[in-house]
Amino acid sequence: MAHIPPLARDTHADFKERFDHYETTRGFIPNSILTMQRRPGIAAAFMELNKAVLYEGTVPEELKMLVSLIASQASGCRYCQAHMANLASIYKASDARIRAVWEYETSDLFSDAERAALNLAFKASIVPNAVEEADFAAVRAHFDEGQIVEIVGTIALFGYLNRWNDTMATDLEEHALQLADRVLSPVSWEAGKHAG
Repeated sequence: MAHIPPLARDTHADFKERFDHYETTRGFIPNSILTMQRRPGIAAAFMELNKAVLYEGTVPEELKMLVSLIASQASGCRYCQAHMANLASIYKASDARIRAVWEYETSDLFSDAERAALNLAFKASIVPNAVEEADFAAVRAHFDEGQIVEIVGTIALFGYLNRWNDTMATDLEEHALQLADRVLSPVSWEAGKHAG
């Protein structure tokens, strides 16, 4: 059960458009953001950063979602794992690719470019950070500097979200929980403290 419960979706009328967008694209409004509403400036700034990082630029959204998923797996946040499995699915990642993301180094479901990005995400998300020059060299072989900024921005965004949701024990929304149960349970995923 969450340490601080989410507020109602209509608590702040100026979030209506963004919340409508979440319901249309994801099928729900994230409880994490509904909780952030207690400090509207934090919620608004987060939603703008989330939009800029995940939905702007030239790195394919599917890859950004998979980068976010492996970052969340490396940090252990089950809430974000469920959310990113859901978003990866929305952005056309197959269930097989979502399940195999942890096996990015050996799975033939990933290209060399995807492997480089996923490896950077994994190494950047563990503590202590394990990224080395060779990891950047591998990413530079496939992405320009602006795209690398997008990838690292995605990793960093989930550093924030993983800490937020694991600390708050944010309850998973039914839609995200059902998708994660279907897609990730075969690879030993469980909701843990986020089950509500």
